[in-house]
Formats: sequence, structure tokens, C-alpha cells
Amino acid sequence: MAAALLLVLALGLAASNALTHRRLPSAPGVLLEGQERWFTQRLDHYNGADTRAWQQRYFMNDSFTQSGGPVFLMIGGEGAANPAWMTQGTWITYAEKMGALCLLLEHRFYGKSHPTEDMSVENLRYLSSQQALADLAHFQTVMTEKLGLGDRKWIVFGGSYPGCLAAWYRKKYPHLVHAAVASSAPVVAALNFSAYLDVVQISLSRNHTNCSEMIKIAFDTLIELLDYQENYGKISKDFYLCQFLVIRSKMDMSFLLETIAEYIMDVVQYNNDNRGFEGVKDGNITIDVVCDIMANESFGSPYDRYVEVVQSIRKAREEQCIEASYKQFLHDMRDIHWEGSASSGGRQWMYQTCTAFGYFQSSDSIYQPFSGFPLSYHVQQCADIYGKVFDLPLINSAIQQTNENYGGINVQSSRIIFTNGLIDPWHALGINWDLSSDLLAFPMADAAHCADMYPARPEEPAELPETRRRIFEQLKLWLQL
Repeated sequence: MAAALLLVLALGLAASNALTHRRLPSAPGVLLEGQERWFTQRLDHYNGADTRAWQQRYFMNDSFTQSGGPVFLMIGGEGAANPAWMTQGTWITYAEKMGALCLLLEHRFYGKSHPTEDMSVENLRYLSSQQALADLAHFQTVMTEKLGLGDRKWIVFGGSYPGCLAAWYRKKYPHLVHAAVASSAPVVAALNFSAYLDVVQISLSRNHTNCSEMIKIAFDTLIELLDYQENYGKISKDFYLCQFLVIRSKMDMSFLLETIAEYIMDVVQYNNDNRGFEGVKDGNITIDVVCDIMANESFGSPYDRYVEVVQSIRKAREEQCIEASYKQFLHDMRDIHWEGSASSGGRQWMYQTCTAFGYFQSSDSIYQPFSGFPLSYHVQQCADIYGKVFDLPLINSAIQQTNENYGGINVQSSRIIFTNGLIDPWHALGINWDLSSDLLAFPMADAAHCADMYPARPEEPAELPETRRRIFEQLKLWLQL
């Protein structure tokens, strides 16, 4: 259960649906809210003898397009494409100023873009970043001809995993895409991403010296309580668990502990962002809020304060209860049907981590406040969900192939902007310094995950307006506008 990138599910940026050729009537230059369009996509780009095709969802906004202006392509990621991005976000501000046509392509296997009849392991072999990049290339080639775009320059945008895709698309298809903006892109695949929680501790401690220490005391207390079954009722009640706590294995224990830790991890990753326009409900819960509660002795012991933090987040999210059963998790994640509870992205993204990226946010580091969910726990999930063949050697080999294919941090390309908020734990796998005169890094000390992509607001970190301005000026320079 990876906290974050997925989570990302975050952005759910650009996906499209893939079921039918259906268009809604619209006046020129007017985007109908939620309008879906469909593109006939190849199933397997790497087998010329395979002619199977499917319908991929995309969105378009031509409200700002001017003759000779650029084409902006937002890349979808590990969740359904959200049409809210077609009228909001930094890229829309740029498009209005540059006269750009805006397109958003949903990632295969996410949202309504269903290439296969189900998500069996046999079918998930068509889910990969390589196939996704080829989807982009085919989409761009066909749409250029269909819309008569001629030699207009294409700029790609993406955040988190789609940020990686944006950089990799520019690297792998330089003849198609002119430049890329890769926000919070963890371009290095890593088996044991224990550094994630190291950054969580650093971010918690920046303005609150004792916050991480109090969280560690609270978490250690939870682990001590778990030593005795007579405490399971209290723990179930304290954390509003959906089912009475049952611990039959190390996996049950680790799943509970990770679930409780993720409430803090998510706050840090998305600290003080502006995701409200996407429907996110807990944006008011920030590091400051968490640490103020952890410092407030009126709530009781550090454990009681941690309970208060989790309940504040749960209420803000309007969650009736917290699902912390590993048995239920496996039941959901093993469901191969598109109507399943994990079909919104959980089963698909976990498959990608097990077969390409790792990104396992273990508690193995001693420089952070959590414990109880080691690397072995994450690796075991791959086998439990997809089969015993998905073991450590397979995962290690897959991660090595990913870094060999894309180069990890050794990016050999041009005209790519990498942005990272340094509060965001994912920056530890990203590019935070300039690699050349046109491979540029814009680190932001006080910002979080993909913060530069969201609409501006008065309460945002002070460096965000300047970062957005720098991106805009750099794109103008590359486009010779």
C-alpha cells in the first residue's frame, strides 16, 4: 500500500476513457464540463502482428488556441483523468498566454481507459510505462494529422509518475515533443525507498523541533499495546477501524501500522497544497496542524494526541471508518474486474511498482519515527496479490531494467524542466539541480508534491509564484515566442 505516488493518485491528471466512440456536441472554443473524447489506440505497440485496438479517453480544450501556437499535452497517471484540469491549473494559465491547444490523455488501465476485458495478471502485462509512452506517440501522431496541427510544437506536462513520463517522453521521442515540464518526478526506480520516511521526519521537524519525537513515542506506544490482545478493542475504537482488529500474522500487523502511519505521510507529502479544486477535502490538515496537536498536552499522552491527529484527518476526509484489515485489502486487490473496489488504481499501480519501480516506502531507516513495515512486508504484498513468481529477484530485476532503460538520474536529453518541493518525500528520487543549460531543476524549499501545477492562491508558499514565472519564461524561450 504505497502512500503517495499513488496517491496520487493523486493528480489523476490527464486520463481519457476507452469504451466507445462518443462525442458531445460543443460550440467551437467551448469546453463542455466533463466532455469525453475517444481515441483508437493500439494494444501492443511492440508487436506489429498484433492488430488489437481499444478506446482511450482524452479531453481537449481549444479555447485559447491561436494559429501557430503550441500544443500542450497533459499526461495522465495512476488514476482517472480529472476534467477539472482542462479549465484550471498552471498549465491552463500558460496556455491562455501562449495560445496553446490543450489535450489530456488518460493512462491505459486507469479511469475509463480499459484496454482489456479485465485486470488479470495475463492482461496487466500490457500495463507499463513503455506502452504508455508509445500511446502518447501514437496519439500525437494521429491527432497532428487529424486536427491539422502541422509543425506546431508540442509541450508535455506531468506530475509525480506522469512527471516521469513527461521527462521520458522527451528523452525517448525527441522528434515528437519539443519540451517537457516534469513536476515532482521520481525518475530513479528504487526497491527500498526508506528515504521517504527520512524526509517525512525532516519536514515534520523543520519548524517543530519535538514533533517527530512525539510521533515516535506515540507509535512505539501503539506497538506496545499490540503486544496484548486485550488492547485490540481499545485500538479498534481509538482509530475507528472498520472491523474489530484481528492480528494473525506479521502481515496483518505491518498493514495496520502502515495504515496508521500513512495518515502522517500523506499530510507531509501534500502539505499546504491547493488540491481543493479536485475535490480533496483534507487540505486544511497541514504539518503545522499535526504538530500543534502533537504538542498539545491537553489531549493527553503522545499516543492520545496521535489518535486525535488521525481522527481529525478522518473527519476532514469524511471517512466513516479506517480500513486496516490486510485480509480485506487482499480481497480487494485480487479482484480483476473493472467494477472492483481497487479498480480505481490500486491494483494497477501496485502491479507497476512490483514490475518496474519498487518505490516501497519501508520503515527500515532508523532516522524516522515509524516502525513495523519493513521492505520484506512490501515485497510479500506483490506475491500475495499477483502470485508467488513476483518475488524479490523478479522485482529487483525489473527495477534494474527500468533504470537501464531511462537512465535514472543520468538524464541525457534537453529542454526538460524538473520541479520539486523539498518538503515532499518524493524529491529524494528526483532531480534537484541543473544537469545542463537546458535540463533545469527548480527546487522549492517550502513546497510539497506537484505544488507548482496547482492554481495559485494567496496562502501558498512564497516561492511558488516565482517558480511558475520561471517555467513560463523558459517555455517562451524554448518556443521562441
